[in-house]
Amino acid sequence: MNSKQLLVRDVLVLIAFAGWALALPYWGSEFIVSLALTCLMYVALSSSWSLFCGFTRYLSLATSAFFGIGAYACALSLDKLPWIQAILLGAGIAAAVALVMGAAVLHLRGTYFAVLTFGMTELIRHAVTYFEKSVTGTVGRVLTVVPDRDTIYLTVLALALLSVAVSIVVRRTRFGLALAGIGADEQRAQTLGVNTKLVKLAGFAMTAAFAGAIGAAMSVRWTYIDPHTVFNPFIGFQTVLIALIGGALTLWGPLLAAIVFSLLAETLRLQAPQVYMMTLGLVLILCVLYLPGGLASLRWDTFRAWWDATRGWGKERRYEWSGDKARDKARARRQRHVF
Repeated sequence: MNSKQLLVRDVLVLIAFAGWALALPYWGSEFIVSLALTCLMYVALSSSWSLFCGFTRYLSLATSAFFGIGAYACALSLDKLPWIQAILLGAGIAAAVALVMGAAVLHLRGTYFAVLTFGMTELIRHAVTYFEKSVTGTVGRVLTVVPDRDTIYLTVLALALLSVAVSIVVRRTRFGLALAGIGADEQRAQTLGVNTKLVKLAGFAMTAAFAGAIGAAMSVRWTYIDPHTVFNPFIGFQTVLIALIGGALTLWGPLLAAIVFSLLAETLRLQAPQVYMMTLGLVLILCVLYLPGGLASLRWDTFRAWWDATRGWGKERRYEWSGDKARDKARARRQRHVF
């Protein structure tokens, strides 16, 4: 398929997904809509995370920080601003914090970048906790102005669709090419004229803006928020795991993995939370070992290769356990000794 055909395919798939998601609140129960909200939240978070981190190979663990910043921005302004403006405010503040954070840590790579982004996330969480206890005398916020269920659902759906649409567009622009060049060889990208510092800051801020907007939209779902809830590191870790398992370099991998693991989480987390975490870790290990391209790279050829490898392994074990291998080795040694 050429580039135009791929674009048409991606747009049609996105439209089909949007149509299915729009119809869900009209026939689904409250539980189904709640499950869909969680699913859409991780679609937006993992897709936007992959847009920057998947291309540049920067492992950011700051998603929960931007999510929490957006949630608090919405909680503090919702009684004064309209709903859409509160969402935009959360996205804007998260992007501004990302620019400051990025200017400090984006010159690093690998483990150092991951550790520092996680450390800054914890710093922000504890700073907000200290401010709440010392200045306002409280440990959380009660949201007295809360939009109706359909408004929240449509907002989160719009953000999820927008994150995928932005990924489709960016992949076909010079900005996306610059991000991919940074991931492949940053020094070479610099020699080719790419302003790597500016591109990285822009990509990091874009990811943060989506996380902040999602945090603002999801904050009203709880009606009461505190730093432990909205700055929960598990939100950031699960976003990274979903993106990696789905395929951080692919367009539809994060969306596919977000749907699978949202269903898996709701099925196992309440009844057997340890089993869910063990399953998540097991799937990640299997993907790293046998499916480095993520779930989105699954093809019929992949299953055929696995089947051939399994049959080859079985034949090798039968050859060894039957004693034929030892006998053949002994025969070969005798022949070498004779000659």
